[in-house]
Amino acid sequence: MITKINKIVIGTTAMLTLASCSDRMEYKEYNVYDKDYITQNFTRIGGFMTNLYNMVDYDFGNFSSGAMLASASDESEYSQMGNAIEDFYNGAWSPSNAKESLPSGWTKMYQGITTANVFLDEFQDATFDELMLNTDYNAQMHRYRNYQYEARFMRAYYYFNLVKAYGGVPLIDHVMTAEEVNQLSRSSADDIFKFIIAECDDIKDKIVENYSDLGQYALDTEETGRADRLAVLALKARAALYWASPLFNSAGDTERWHQAALYTKQLIDACEVRGKGLAANYGDLWSARAYNTANIAKEVIFGRRYNSSSAGDHVVEGYNYPVGIEGGMGGNCPTQNLVDAYDMKNGLPIGDSDSGYDEANPYDNRDPRLAVTIAKNGDVWPTYQTAALQIWQGGANGEPQTNASPTGYYLKKLCNGSISLASNSTVQNATHMWLTFRMGEFYLNYAEAVFRYLGSADATSSELPMSALEATNMTRQRAGVGLLPTGMDNATFWTRYQKERMVELAFEGHRFWDVRRWKEADKFLTSITEMKLTRNADGTITYTRKNVARQWSEKMYLFPIPQAECIKNPNLTQNTGW
Repeated sequence: MITKINKIVIGTTAMLTLASCSDRMEYKEYNVYDKDYITQNFTRIGGFMTNLYNMVDYDFGNFSSGAMLASASDESEYSQMGNAIEDFYNGAWSPSNAKESLPSGWTKMYQGITTANVFLDEFQDATFDELMLNTDYNAQMHRYRNYQYEARFMRAYYYFNLVKAYGGVPLIDHVMTAEEVNQLSRSSADDIFKFIIAECDDIKDKIVENYSDLGQYALDTEETGRADRLAVLALKARAALYWASPLFNSAGDTERWHQAALYTKQLIDACEVRGKGLAANYGDLWSARAYNTANIAKEVIFGRRYNSSSAGDHVVEGYNYPVGIEGGMGGNCPTQNLVDAYDMKNGLPIGDSDSGYDEANPYDNRDPRLAVTIAKNGDVWPTYQTAALQIWQGGANGEPQTNASPTGYYLKKLCNGSISLASNSTVQNATHMWLTFRMGEFYLNYAEAVFRYLGSADATSSELPMSALEATNMTRQRAGVGLLPTGMDNATFWTRYQKERMVELAFEGHRFWDVRRWKEADKFLTSITEMKLTRNADGTITYTRKNVARQWSEKMYLFPIPQAECIKNPNLTQNTGW
């Protein structure tokens, strides 16, 4: 675990940037300096804060040589055998192989917490007297005074990432020595969630409300990529949802669902007052112009993005473009499980006899989000290509080619299809944004919380006037797919809700955690289904399903505490089963 920093490390931040609205944060390169040097001017203090933001997690396959957490769930299968993502389901996961290299893993999150604590304990009350005559002094001081609330937000966010993975963890809210840290016991998960929610409550009306509207404190460069009031409300609402979920609410306390619904409504209301809402076109959210196009960015509450001028920012395309395309590595290939979750465009599940689903033409008249998310046989993908994909056995993009899709599909979502990885290409850069919080998620979060609290999909109350059904239908209406009907029994609604969430939030880092917090991973993670395509002599395709078993046990609901941490600190207790 990280201990007190005597020499403050401001890391190199030239590659990654963040965004919550339109403009990007100003990132520079910093070296190792002490406190006195850093507090000499605003720029150095800002650089310290940038290092704190640099630990915000994102998952473009960056932590496991291209594999995303989606490939440790039932969303996808990584095409390159032997990738470390397989450890999650092949029996290799253990305290000595604790997967702490995750973007939201133990080591990185405690690094972030330590950085926040150092700033809060050691970098307050600077006045920068030598700069008082500068014309932007008041604006810079306003930003500096706000940094403490950003640091507290980031610390709370990092604790959320820890508690959802490990349950209770040591709670460190000030700078400590190594000896002190290594004597700490784990606080309970309840205490960590209470800490997160209390922090958000305390800072929500103190942090900058909107970085794009600073009034008299506006600077030449508005750093709208920083956390603001909406980001705080979003963290509070998501943390409350997780705390109410069965994994952390074994007693079934309905008041937690009540609070989660109220907090999420508070966020949605505040977003709508700000002019935020769902973008008109689902696919636009992952386009290169999403971060600076108002009618798209209005859905984004907080996010992290690649700088479009940075080397290697096409890594998500390189990892996930189809085999047979120059530079394509196959990557995170959507499963048939995910494909089956997409309803027909008329709103009926494919298993409904009235849906119109045709097994010989399985992709006709499906939910339009399928085409945005998944590249299937016959698609022209990437978009700069002219030839249609051939994913059948022996086809140009199919097995048995090395690293060809084992599932019969390739990933579109998150990728920019205009990027060419050809050696002579001049189009290899584009902005990519990881959506940490967006409106689409929170309409679904609200639906889940109000459903669990009020007891049916159609129920409302004076304080919760939007029903679970209405909230769930928000994302369906935007997608152009038939709405869910009124009058569903609870079991039917829950099944339909789970599918809607899987579809809407595919490859955004939710599914891996959702099935755990629901304590339903045993229903979804014990196997995946691949689709094998055979091209017949007449040109038609025969589709054959293949089930592939995966390992799952109860202990996997929570991560193992890294063995190295248990050795350093004998007061750390290991999670059950590990």
